[in-house]
Amino acid sequence: MKIFNVKNNYFIVLILCLLCPVLSFAQTGGTQAYGIMKISLSPRLVAMGVTSTSIYDDDIELVATNPSLINANMHNDLSLAFVDYFADAKYGRVSYSRTFEKAGSFAASLIYASSPNMQYVNAGGEKLESTFSANEYVAVIGWGRSLTPNWSIGANLKMIGASYEQYGSFGLAVDVAGTYRIEEKRLDMSLIVRNLGLELSKPGIERNRMPFEVQYVLSHQLKHLPFRFTVLVHDMQRWNLRYDDPTLDRMNKSKFYYFTDNFMRHISIGGEFTIAKIVFLRLGYDYNTANDMKTAGIRGMNGFSLGVGLDIYRFEINYAHAFHTLGNGENHISIKTSLSDWIK
Repeated sequence: MKIFNVKNNYFIVLILCLLCPVLSFAQTGGTQAYGIMKISLSPRLVAMGVTSTSIYDDDIELVATNPSLINANMHNDLSLAFVDYFADAKYGRVSYSRTFEKAGSFAASLIYASSPNMQYVNAGGEKLESTFSANEYVAVIGWGRSLTPNWSIGANLKMIGASYEQYGSFGLAVDVAGTYRIEEKRLDMSLIVRNLGLELSKPGIERNRMPFEVQYVLSHQLKHLPFRFTVLVHDMQRWNLRYDDPTLDRMNKSKFYYFTDNFMRHISIGGEFTIAKIVFLRLGYDYNTANDMKTAGIRGMNGFSLGVGLDIYRFEINYAHAFHTLGNGENHISIKTSLSDWIK
């Protein structure tokens, strides 16, 4: 009896979609903790304007947000990444993958965020001379396995620690994902449940909620052009992503406008153009960021991102820049290699 036939594939996707509201309800209450878990540390993803993708290849930098992409092609790969963020904040990541014949493929990552010069202020908002630090750390252990030539599944276990001035926190979370591939059409699709977990705290203290999210992502490689595009539907667990804007509300926009605006806030799109299999040009756009960060009607490059990748000798180097506000953005850089290429 075949377990994974076409009808069952659609049935599985339907069940996962129906679970989204239930999982969302389980995450309500408290303020959101661990912002580091919402930031992508893959320059390839940042350049394409998405936080996750369904591209099933040998890129270990993609699996921290989609564990169903972990596969044997990443065996013995090592990746290092660094992010120059806002206000002297720094992010970093190191990842390593290994495959075992019977157990499947594994990927481990250590992620950190550091803001060493946070300014003290008094109740009146005046800055004081002294500073304090804020730090977050995430240890991720991921597992992935192909069930059939078309289906693969995966899960990440995340252990999170944070220290803000004299306060500390610890949390646990998991990601679960499934990817369906249609090789003849060069089409990959993934459904991802991210950051399902809880903050561990002392009795009597309200727990902050995790940055829980449900995502659907589609990636398609064009047949006659070395170009791949990705479409991400994010925050599927909640509909309203808009914030209250009194200026906009006074303009008496139609219900259709509000519906369309909110719908587009769930969509991120990006593309990757390959030149001679060694140069990768990338561009992305996130509608939600573009609208949240606009200033007095001036959009500029808000929401856009771009980047380049180079496959040189035994290294792959990726760079990305994401535009958020006028004159400000974040820079991502990573370097990846296979240790098997260096060890006979």
